[in-house]
Amino acid sequence: MSEQDDAEREFDLRWADAAVHKEPSARARMLAARWKENPPGPVPFRADPDRVASPRSSWVSTALVLGCVAAVILLLGYTRFRAQY
Repeated sequence: MSEQDDAEREFDLRWADAAVHKEPSARARMLAARWKENPPGPVPFRADPDRVASPRSSWVSTALVLGCVAAVILLLGYTRFRAQY
C-alpha cells in the first residue's frame, strides 16, 4: 500500500515540477504594478555600510580593557592571599 502512495506522490511531484508557470505570484504582480508607475533606482548588490566613528579612540579602548584585566588579576590574587591566612 505504501509503495502505491510513494509512486503517486512521486508522480504528483514530477507533474508539479514540470508544470508551466502561467501566472506570477500576487507579490510579483503587486511589485510590477508599483514599479510601472514608480520604478526603483539602481541599488548596488552589497552597499557599503556607513562607517560610524567611535566616540573613543582605539588606544583608550585598549587601555580600558587592559585595566579591567589587571583589576581582575589583582582581585583574584588578593582573594587567594586572604584565603591562605
